[in-house]
Amino acid sequence: MSATLRTITWLGVVFCASPAVAENWPQWRGPQANGVSPEKGLPTRWSAEENVAWKAPLEGLGTSSPVVWEDAIFLTSQIGTGPVDRRGAEFPGGLAAREYPSDDGGVQFVVYAIHRSDGHVIWQHRFAAEGKLPAVHYKHSLASPSCATDGESVYAWMGTGQLVALDMNGKILWKRHIGQEYAPFDILWGHGSSPALYENLLYLLCDHPAGGYLLALDKRTGKEVWKRERGPGLRSYSTPFVLEKKDGNELIVNSSHRLESLNPMTGEILWYAGEPTALAIPMPVSYQGVLFASRGYSSGPYASVRGGGRGDVSGSHVRWSAPTGAPYVSSLLYYQGLVYMANENGIVTAVDATTGGLVWRERLGDVFTASPMAADGKIYLLGESGETVVLQAGRTSRILARNLLHERSLASPAVSQGQIFIRTDRHLFSIGTPPP
Repeated sequence: MSATLRTITWLGVVFCASPAVAENWPQWRGPQANGVSPEKGLPTRWSAEENVAWKAPLEGLGTSSPVVWEDAIFLTSQIGTGPVDRRGAEFPGGLAAREYPSDDGGVQFVVYAIHRSDGHVIWQHRFAAEGKLPAVHYKHSLASPSCATDGESVYAWMGTGQLVALDMNGKILWKRHIGQEYAPFDILWGHGSSPALYENLLYLLCDHPAGGYLLALDKRTGKEVWKRERGPGLRSYSTPFVLEKKDGNELIVNSSHRLESLNPMTGEILWYAGEPTALAIPMPVSYQGVLFASRGYSSGPYASVRGGGRGDVSGSHVRWSAPTGAPYVSSLLYYQGLVYMANENGIVTAVDATTGGLVWRERLGDVFTASPMAADGKIYLLGESGETVVLQAGRTSRILARNLLHERSLASPAVSQGQIFIRTDRHLFSIGTPPP
């Protein structure tokens, strides 16, 4: 099958699992934007020395998650020192980022394409940070957003607002500086939302306090298709995604003001729900037209909402809600009838997806910033210490393995063709056996 045909197939199903997309992990949280892989036989046990196919050194620092298309793994890094905002450094705990190299050469960004077989760099694209650099959280950098790819182009967005579209060989197709063309990127602890693809559109959520907006660009040219002004006082680090429904798809946005659904082709607001919160970090997930959303911040609220409403649906489409207990940063995971949550205090919770009732709760230790992943009846929870706790999915808490890499890990793992890819501060690890 040609690359073009694969791309058309992927766009036609839009985040739905099928054999055509099962081997790729094309965006933040995978083919369905929910952290679930349809693959079987993934590794359960590994260590820094065992069952690691390779580890590739990474220059600089970043917390963007790997995305995968065929033989290439894409991720980003920041090289050089930028300003750090240490407010809140005592919470939610965990490990601070390692020190940056000297900033004598200024700050640069790099987009990596790494080969899945042995970890060698296929190509890298570097460009200088432009304009005033915003301060970031002490755990993060300006390379927090993950890439997105459709098999023809790779889209990389940085915390300055700089956006670049590259072909699969690393050649520039187009570039823009959203932070200079529209409004400066100025949000507490730095920008975190990743780009999202749907049909011919590339979505960019810029909910920053000075004035929030949502952009839809033509992915082929970078030109604006529509812009939705969202008003001042917003904070969102969440990534938008398209909820696929038989009666019409919806673009879902989690922000500090509320949870919203918009028309993905025009930006028109369809419905909204939820009370304001200080920060909105996690991305909602969906199953059969139903959303499971955490509003973010410390032990914040979470809920299940049916899509398809109009206007304020807080009293009509909210299936169930809980006022507290959700993770600060990590997104939720729906898998086989349960919703899993892993928080910054090392507590993992499973609730019934139909009722919201507590099924089990365990303190597993570590700090969970990366979002959980599921495959083949297992739940994978990557902690900041570099330890992945593997659980048997189900209504009882059963640990299958604890796998420690001894390197700080904030990025969420990716899965493709039997391999698990884990990005740490210093390396990209390939767990399992590469395909022949």
